[in-house]
Amino acid sequence: MQAHVLDGASLTIPALYQIAYKNLPVAIAGSAVERMAASRTAIEEIIRQGRIVYGVNTGFGKLANIHIADDELEALQLNLVLSHACGVGDPIAAPIVRAIMALKLNALCKGYSGTRPEIATFLREMLNREVIPVIPQKGSVGASGDLAPLAHMTLVMLGMGEAWYKGGRVPGDIALGRAGLTPLKLQAKEGLALLNGTQVLTAYAALALHRGQQLAKLADIAAAISVESLLNTRAAFDPRIQLARGQRGQIKVAENLIRLLTDSEIVESHRDCGKVQDAYSSRCTPQVHGAVRQALDFVADVVAVELNASTDNPLIFPEDQEVISGGNFHGQPVSLASDTLAIAAAQLANISERRLENLMDPVQSGLPPFLAMESGTNSGFMIAQVTAAALVSENKVLCHPASVDSIPTSANQEDFVSMGAYASRKALEVIENCEIIIGIELLAGCQAMDLRTDLAPGAGTGPAYRVIRQHIPPMPHDRLLHADIQTMHHLVRQNVIVEAAEANIGAL
Repeated sequence: MQAHVLDGASLTIPALYQIAYKNLPVAIAGSAVERMAASRTAIEEIIRQGRIVYGVNTGFGKLANIHIADDELEALQLNLVLSHACGVGDPIAAPIVRAIMALKLNALCKGYSGTRPEIATFLREMLNREVIPVIPQKGSVGASGDLAPLAHMTLVMLGMGEAWYKGGRVPGDIALGRAGLTPLKLQAKEGLALLNGTQVLTAYAALALHRGQQLAKLADIAAAISVESLLNTRAAFDPRIQLARGQRGQIKVAENLIRLLTDSEIVESHRDCGKVQDAYSSRCTPQVHGAVRQALDFVADVVAVELNASTDNPLIFPEDQEVISGGNFHGQPVSLASDTLAIAAAQLANISERRLENLMDPVQSGLPPFLAMESGTNSGFMIAQVTAAALVSENKVLCHPASVDSIPTSANQEDFVSMGAYASRKALEVIENCEIIIGIELLAGCQAMDLRTDLAPGAGTGPAYRVIRQHIPPMPHDRLLHADIQTMHHLVRQNVIVEAAEANIGAL
């Protein structure tokens, strides 16, 4: 694969997703090397002049007033990494760690951190040679960035800690050696530059958002299949209704539903049935799904900026020969956006579960109870709906916003924190639950379609139905539904259902 060039300014969410999940290699732009060299020269000149600068020749946090002698500057950086590697919990998944490394590398490429270009080159080689640090999930409050987890990343660069390499978990020095790399020795400011930053919380948020954007499209498809299977009307999706309100997300979703259901023989078969209104979970799909899309747009705006942000402290401005301390490492923007993402995604799942329940209820659907062909002997999708209900309820707890919390740290020097690392981590967990819930609705919707009629589905729902049926057959009798749910989740993650629909009707 052709390497993606990182320049500190143009990294996108889709590119980060490819780096994380598809092992897309990375390269460093020549302009970025020049910027890093210039900022490093400024740091070395500061040391030569004997100027006192935070993080260069002082202690950290509450210890910023302690001056460090020149002959102790390397020890200062090493001790910083060792003392800050206090993470706990299960390891962060390898794709997310790849995203973290790419984001840190991209931040260094901006040239405000004062690190030697060799630091960025080493991080690039670790990423491309698949030396993936073992980073515990917990321990960041998202204030001075993600100190503890980024310390664990940096440990491996120094030949310490642990890393995944070629499928095995080994000590950091062993992983580097097998990859043909020699451990680094950090110089002044470099440990601080590697530890300060929002790369962990941003990696979680960006990857969760990418999956959330795919999920929003899939939710429209699931809703359309349920509308067909429940013999609901399309009247509520009339564009005149949407324009009368004017919410852009609602307008877009209603348009999607109309396109998905175009040429549906099932819909046409009951055009004159006399039914006036359907349940809110079908009728109000544009209003609910549309609001989610608008929330995702807000999240995307925040995350897109953060991908290319300099969140180190202090920052070096070589052209002015100045080093300025500030608070760019504070995770509040992404923390708020991550909570918004979790809440928005949960709403897609909440309304999906209600449509699923309507498919289970013979009074609402006109189909056999729980979509079982021989109800009683067979339980059909009874407990699949219970699983969806369990995940919906779990999401409601996970959606309590982390961003409204704060706890003072570092002897009240860091007295207001963002909790962004937890906000983004649980947002990804909510997204995964939502993928499963909407996947179960799709399973039930396809089963209902099989029970309902031999009439053709819509221009968009038909291709989606067919790609599902290529992997998951109809269920004439009870079978191990766990396997079907797992297969469906794989299809959701691969985005093949959305791609099948879009290939026929255009982008959703």
